[in-house]
Amino acid sequence: MAAGNSTGGGEVLHTDTNGKSANNNSLVVSFGEFLIDFVPTVGGVSLAEAPAFKKAAGGAPANVAVCVSRLGGTSAFIGKVGDDEFGHMLANILKENNVDNSGMRFDHSARTALAFVTLRADGEREFLFFRHPSADTRLHESELHIDLIKQAKIFHFGSISLIEEPCKSAQLAAMDIAKKSGSILSYDPNLRLPLWPSAEAARKGIMSIWDQADLIKVSEDEITFLTEGGDPYDDNVVMKNLFHPNLKLLIVTEGSAGCRYYTKTFKGRVPGIKVKPVDTTGAGDAFVGGLLSSLASDLNLFQDEKRLREALAFANACGALTVTERGAIPALPTKQAVLDALTKHHAS
Repeated sequence: MAAGNSTGGGEVLHTDTNGKSANNNSLVVSFGEFLIDFVPTVGGVSLAEAPAFKKAAGGAPANVAVCVSRLGGTSAFIGKVGDDEFGHMLANILKENNVDNSGMRFDHSARTALAFVTLRADGEREFLFFRHPSADTRLHESELHIDLIKQAKIFHFGSISLIEEPCKSAQLAAMDIAKKSGSILSYDPNLRLPLWPSAEAARKGIMSIWDQADLIKVSEDEITFLTEGGDPYDDNVVMKNLFHPNLKLLIVTEGSAGCRYYTKTFKGRVPGIKVKPVDTTGAGDAFVGGLLSSLASDLNLFQDEKRLREALAFANACGALTVTERGAIPALPTKQAVLDALTKHHAS
């Protein structure tokens, strides 16, 4: 794992194994929600049946930032938490994982969001959110760390921050700053239907920024939802409904089966790595983190299919390793662990 040396002003400087500083032109900045997940101490139960809960840091954009850092990259997180014990705990988790947290803000009146999450016996995840209101929705445009956003080689975001103001305006402003500064815009809609007022609002909200992204990652379920019942395996459905003229890369994740990729000039599929799943939380975020860490050091992946396929195999392995342990952040792999898994996979 890359050693992180803290310098002044909240900057985090990474050194690689050769002791060279990784320069900031490979910075991945992640924007959005950061919360506390409460997960049952036993698997396969409903929330009502759970005997006890264990707390863990959650929130897709934060998971992605930690993943990039753990893989040896440079990352930062921008978002708001409550000025409470949980909020400060989350800020410290980022610091411990060498993620620049200078873009985090603390709200004095709203609490850090909580989510109770369980994997039922039928394999479905069940969510119960406590965020009325929660601090992550209270981030104002005036609180954005503009210099940090301008440094981003990749600016990554989701759709949950679009649900409520003032956070929605803050996200749109941050995307605009990043775009004008030459950042690649990366979007993982990360559909959480219970958080939206209605399915229609979710569809509309998620699609409202679709054409601004350079890179989009969607799951099969999200394709069916966004296309109102379209077949996620039909290339025509995907290209007609979800590919836009400015898009450099569209990724469709298929869980343990791997992923598909679509660009203007080529498309294909990269199979996944078979593992014994323990907890699927954070697998998609680890996939995104793995892909963004490759992309941050090599933007030519968009044009070079061979190198893109290698980066996607790496991302698949990141996702696979994450499901072998409980919790998202504790389970995120190091670069060496991913390379070892790929070597083992190719040898079998």
